[in-house]
Amino acid sequence: MNTDVEFHIRQNYPWNKLPANVKQSLGNSQREYEKHVLLYSIRNQLRFRNNLVRHVRKDERKYYEELLKYSRDHLMLYPYHLSDIMVKGLRITPFSYYIGIMEDIMNSEKSYDSLPNFTAADCLRLLGIGRNQYIDLMNQCRSSKKFFRRKSARDLLPAKPVEISVEPWWVAQTGFITEDDIRICSPAEKKAIDKMIDSGPQLAGSMEYNVVLSLYNRGFIYLDVPISDDSCISVPPLEGFVMNRVQGDYFETLLYKIFVSIDEQTNVSELANVLEIDLGLVKNAVSMYCRLGFALKKGHMFSSDQLHPTWKSAPSVNRLKSTMDPQKMLLSWEQGSPVMEGGSSATDTDTTSLEDQADTGSVSSLSIPAAPTKRIAFLFDSTLTAFLMMGNLSPNLKSHAVTMFEVGKLSDETLDSFLAELEKVESTAEGEAQRYFDHALTLKNTILFLRYNKELTQDQGPDIPNIGFPLDMLRCESLLGLDQATCSRVLNKNYKLLVSMAPLSNEIRPISSCTPQHIGPAIPEVSSIWFKLYLYHVTGQGPPSLLLSKGSRLRKLPDIFQVYDRLLITSWGHDPGVVPTSNVLTMLNDALTHSAVLIQGHGMHGHGEMVHIPFPFNEEELKGEFSYSNMCMHKALQTLKEHVDLEHQCGYITMLNSNNRHRRRGSDGVDCRGDTHLGGGLDNSGSTESFELVTEEKDGEGKGKTDVISSEDEWVPLELCFGMPLFSSELNRKVCRKIASHKLCSKESLQELLHSSRKLSLKVLSFVQSFQDGGQPADPESGVSGPLSQPAAESGVPLPALNLLFKDGELREWSGRAPPPLNISALQKDQPT
Repeated sequence: MNTDVEFHIRQNYPWNKLPANVKQSLGNSQREYEKHVLLYSIRNQLRFRNNLVRHVRKDERKYYEELLKYSRDHLMLYPYHLSDIMVKGLRITPFSYYIGIMEDIMNSEKSYDSLPNFTAADCLRLLGIGRNQYIDLMNQCRSSKKFFRRKSARDLLPAKPVEISVEPWWVAQTGFITEDDIRICSPAEKKAIDKMIDSGPQLAGSMEYNVVLSLYNRGFIYLDVPISDDSCISVPPLEGFVMNRVQGDYFETLLYKIFVSIDEQTNVSELANVLEIDLGLVKNAVSMYCRLGFALKKGHMFSSDQLHPTWKSAPSVNRLKSTMDPQKMLLSWEQGSPVMEGGSSATDTDTTSLEDQADTGSVSSLSIPAAPTKRIAFLFDSTLTAFLMMGNLSPNLKSHAVTMFEVGKLSDETLDSFLAELEKVESTAEGEAQRYFDHALTLKNTILFLRYNKELTQDQGPDIPNIGFPLDMLRCESLLGLDQATCSRVLNKNYKLLVSMAPLSNEIRPISSCTPQHIGPAIPEVSSIWFKLYLYHVTGQGPPSLLLSKGSRLRKLPDIFQVYDRLLITSWGHDPGVVPTSNVLTMLNDALTHSAVLIQGHGMHGHGEMVHIPFPFNEEELKGEFSYSNMCMHKALQTLKEHVDLEHQCGYITMLNSNNRHRRRGSDGVDCRGDTHLGGGLDNSGSTESFELVTEEKDGEGKGKTDVISSEDEWVPLELCFGMPLFSSELNRKVCRKIASHKLCSKESLQELLHSSRKLSLKVLSFVQSFQDGGQPADPESGVSGPLSQPAAESGVPLPALNLLFKDGELREWSGRAPPPLNISALQKDQPT
């Protein structure tokens, strides 16, 4: 649907008040506009009254029936914001709605994964049907077909809801109750119904707990989760979340947007202003979080004289255990701890880490003096969450990893329990698992370094206590779900500094931010293939590199790569992989049909040797001459310092030695040397390569040899990454030391970073633009055919319009010209008959 049309429907514009261009886009048809109004209203589950749809569809009941059918067919969440209509008018409760959905997908024999994430979570909460239970039900359903007494899916589904968790501040309202319903109620239930009918909706905590559950299970009442303008919520590590699939409907999109934007200090009204989203929609979303148990409402008071005695032993929705200790209750009320005031007994067995988190969160908030309101944000990508989920690293770490992925954020308040889980990770593992363990341990050290580190904030001023800054962890992909202006407002409101992990996956677009300042890639181009070429261009050094535009086709491997045993291949928008030269041509041509590709020489005798050099450089490192243990004095790096600010940023530069007959095994004692890697099938971040090739294991050649004198000319820069590396604990420690010693987080340094980032951005954009214009048609006799028309890159980084070659210190256009072909017919004429 056209965004202009949607905007005018949302603003309740009738047909006669539409601008001419919008009418024209609808073919000047009022009937067409009315169809769009109805479709938009149903898709967005809009209320009939006070919306434009009431002028289009006269029958209110029929409209809601269509809305319910659409929601059910598309497996959307139950429209709790329309409960008064759905329960009182149509007598469709959440339980009966989800039973219908479950019956539909079972009859269609769809997998459990067909349920969207939030819908699956609500089904689990109300029906008690998760993945294993669904598989069991499907097996029963299929086996019953083999016998005469066939059971339908409905026969196998539960007859009433499982016991749900209800909070005392929720509001109970009467549903559709008939005289026959009243007859089967107990005296206590009748009394409760009479009170709601006479006095209006009642707080659930003021009624008998078992009566509330009983009436809810029968569908006689429904529960509202009230959210006010000044409500604040916290998001603990997710429990009971189901990771199936993303649907993309309006409400799910809204839930994910708010997940990554919300924090404990921002109330609902402020959040709606920052996101520029209707306040009512934000309240609906926050209410849904609290209903599902994914968020906890902060600071709500419920005095003991209001609370019915039966609630003392009621389970809490947040699954936390507490006692009736008055001191703890005082902390709970004043500090907004998620512990329920009336006390609770846990319904889940696996609650230790969450309980500890709640307790420590309350106490630590008293011990820490008033801190600056803004925080540091550590930006990570989905690769990190995948490592934390895959490794079975510690028992309760997975819930944090799920939160990092689905919510897109771990706030400072939950980092204590996250660090406690990371502490349990062992330092050694076997095979591939070692990479997961290394990332977890390095992440722990990074959090401990950035969080409340007084060394980073020594220039706060005399009036502000120097306790460092709190730390939030944000997933880049979740932030990219917000539009650019909204993302900027969220970051500026909450954060003083952004720090990226390094390297970020090539599959995502890095966050661009001038304010708050960003220690990481300044713009997406700085994290792309273009920046590699810029690096080689300004230093005049680098491995032989050929960037081929999408649609090109190689007839043979260019001569400059013939001497290499291994090539580093980077498909556009994917992470690099090292592949053998012997069978690379077919693979390259296949990749070029759907992507631009960068080909680079890597190793002449097996894999090339790589060394990671951390920056900023220390003064001692810039003394003396180049050696294997003092790579900082390499002439390429000295030249690079003049073009790229390495003093106010942190990260690492990867140096490559392709002629690696002698494998050097130097000491790790010198900071400038960094870590040595012999290239493998995976890049430094451990991400799966785009070329899915299993490379041969490194042989033992040269392992026993002693160090040999390293020639400066053998080493060339391969890449430069801004941010904090997580793939190597030793490299990470060196970068952390340099951040502290060079005072990169001071106001002066950050101001310099702002200017240098802008200058670098302009230089790189100018460089990219210079190779985008003036493309010429390919020579028909050349070894490469011309590129297809270039679509706009989704990530915003322009695709190459020319084929570019870096060789002998110069970057230029590559025509792919091959030697002239032999004229076979002429040769045949010259031969004697």
